[in-house]
Amino acid sequence: MLGQLRSFPNLLTLLRLSFIPFIVSSIVEGHYEVALILFVLAGISDALDGVLARSLGQRTKLGEYLDPIADKLLISTLFLVLSATHRIPWRITVVVFSRDIIILVVCTLVYATTPLRDFSPSILGKANTVAQIIALGATILVEVKSWFWMEVVKRVGLWSVFALTIVSALHYVFLLAVRLRAVSQNEGKAPKTA
Repeated sequence: MLGQLRSFPNLLTLLRLSFIPFIVSSIVEGHYEVALILFVLAGISDALDGVLARSLGQRTKLGEYLDPIADKLLISTLFLVLSATHRIPWRITVVVFSRDIIILVVCTLVYATTPLRDFSPSILGKANTVAQIIALGATILVEVKSWFWMEVVKRVGLWSVFALTIVSALHYVFLLAVRLRAVSQNEGKAPKTA
């Protein structure tokens, strides 16, 4: 485990995690320029760790779990702090958190009670993540430079997040039902031994 932790891509992911308290404190103190720089650096580190893991042959089991956890923690924390500072409506943050909690609970129950182990995100889930990143970036950038077009990007981004969060949650539950049905049919076809 320590060897996996020392791999360069995983160190980049840990660096991204370490940015979170500094981004939060920058937003709370109204230093949006600093928050924006750290947010951009976090995005660059996210892109780099994936590229380096593949190119250096350093893909690890720890990295497979650590990378999405770091992304989710950064995004969730930003939604919370930006809602607390009245930059994002609470209803959007509540919907984002509700989706994540529902998916986490459902996947945990499925993992504990069935042989299903495929919990890969859907295309709508990935689109939702992209929309969240754009909306968060635009929200922070609007506080640095109040350009009209960036305000439009922020509003469109936030409403896209709201819609995609609901649609992707329903789609994910549907996909999970399809995967469960496939698993139960494969179990039914398995040869019985005496």
